[in-house]
Amino acid sequence: MTRFAEIERDFAGAVLDADAAVPPGLTRETGGVPARRFGVYRNNVYASLIDLLAGRFPVVVRLVGEDFFRAMARVYVTREPPASPVLIHYGASFPDFIASFAPASSVPYLADTAALEWAWHKAYHAADAEPLALQELAGAADRAGEAVLTLHPSLSVVRSSYPIVSIMEAHAESGEATPIQLTQAEDALVARPRLEVEIRRLAPGGACFILALKQGRSIEDAASAALADAPEFDLTTNLAGLFASSVITEIRFGAGRT
Repeated sequence: MTRFAEIERDFAGAVLDADAAVPPGLTRETGGVPARRFGVYRNNVYASLIDLLAGRFPVVVRLVGEDFFRAMARVYVTREPPASPVLIHYGASFPDFIASFAPASSVPYLADTAALEWAWHKAYHAADAEPLALQELAGAADRAGEAVLTLHPSLSVVRSSYPIVSIMEAHAESGEATPIQLTQAEDALVARPRLEVEIRRLAPGGACFILALKQGRSIEDAASAALADAPEFDLTTNLAGLFASSVITEIRFGAGRT
């Protein structure tokens, strides 16, 4: 490792370690160690990363307040600094961090809400794909049971024991939120089949059904898995929801294709 590479490594490590001393090799024009200037730079880096997280998890910010969020995010940045200068993926582990962050335990739905917001972020930046037209879907209806569906690359499913879709809707905008009963579980479908990211509540068994489809299982097999997960699962309702969401990009029948 070259001397310059060592300086870069030490500098990067010290920037996101509040207890670290100024890395060796840094000086100022008047001589001595630039501790105060380095401290300002370090604080700016922290603030920038915390601002980035706040922009990706705005509902989490509203649920716990700005001060609590920034304190929590600062701990996260210290424990899990960016692994790459490309920050589009930074924050992926934030929901799991919240789930293990003891001071956030008084808001038990916070981690699931963060997971839903991250799913929105992933969908927004996902690859584009053209949804199948309704005519093509209708033409395959007579062989639907054996069909294998390819779903839009932006699609993901978030499962929760809490009403996370209702929480997102209630806190989507600043201002006073509508009170929500927290006893109802909600699973969410998140996708961007066209220009806007959409979040939809899934009917009973819908999450299991879609996850099975994403594994490449046929509609018939996926429906069986969904019925085992939720006896009230209704295939017609859930297929209609997928059609309405415009998230089906291909239908295959064995080696063939519609």
